Amino acid sequence: MSIAAKARADSGPPALIPRFPIPRGCVSDKSERQSAIRDIVAARDITSQEELRKQLSKRGWDVTQSTLSRDLHELRLARIPDAAGKTRYAFSEATAEDNAPQLAGLLPQLLVGIATVQVMIVVRTVPSGAQPVGSALDSAAWPDVLGTIAGDDTVLIICRSTQGRDRIAKRLRTYLRHSA
Repeated sequence: MSIAAKARADSGPPALIPRFPIPRGCVSDKSERQSAIRDIVAARDITSQEELRKQLSKRGWDVTQSTLSRDLHELRLARIPDAAGKTRYAFSEATAEDNAPQLAGLLPQLLVGIATVQVMIVVRTVPSGAQPVGSALDSAAWPDVLGTIAGDDTVLIICRSTQGRDRIAKRLRTYLRHSA
């Protein structure tokens, strides 16, 4: 037997399972990361995803923008304006069964205009207000609403009929912000 063959035989069998650290992204890591997000948002005014990402990084969480966006959605965090008009992330505690109070709380703060055409309603909001309004409308599951598309300050509501459009528009107009 050659010296190399003898050395291989003496070293024992190769390890069958390589030892790697458990990668980030496990369910426990996700819940721990989301808990950190809750703690950060509860403790300070966070005005942007970048600011939140930096705060998470200080706690050892290196997250991508898309992961952070998913976490914010799952945690029902949205940027809403405060009394001074500054937008910050805040919790939406409402559940799917409790969206009437959520809409009643959001709409007077965020709604600035409504226009209708055919089976659609174009809702104008304050900057950064469209996403929480669109999400709340989707969760409310109003029977006249087929779906919504939200940008930064505009929500497109697609209704099932012109009669449904009229009912939804009338309902929304009761929440319009009145400028002084």
